[in-house]
Amino acid sequence: MSFTIHTKLSLERAIMAFAGFMMLLSLGLTVWLSSHFIWLSVFVGANLFQSAFTGLCPAAKVMSKLGIKTQAQLTQDKLNPNSHHSTK
Repeated sequence: MSFTIHTKLSLERAIMAFAGFMMLLSLGLTVWLSSHFIWLSVFVGANLFQSAFTGLCPAAKVMSKLGIKTQAQLTQDKLNPNSHHSTK
């Protein structure tokens, strides 16, 4: 059985990790601080749902501005290490 650790996190995986973290954070805050934090879970879930259909994800826009590349860009970089392409 092989196990691979991704040395560079793709934008797609970063979004999943961020959404998962926010859901767990919201759950913890709801349980230990205030039941009103359930609305954070509602917001995260609704945003995930709408982005599946529209392709619009505010977190992805922020992360891409911070330099996190998509899986396609990472693959292109790996296949063509000397080429310089735009990340926009």
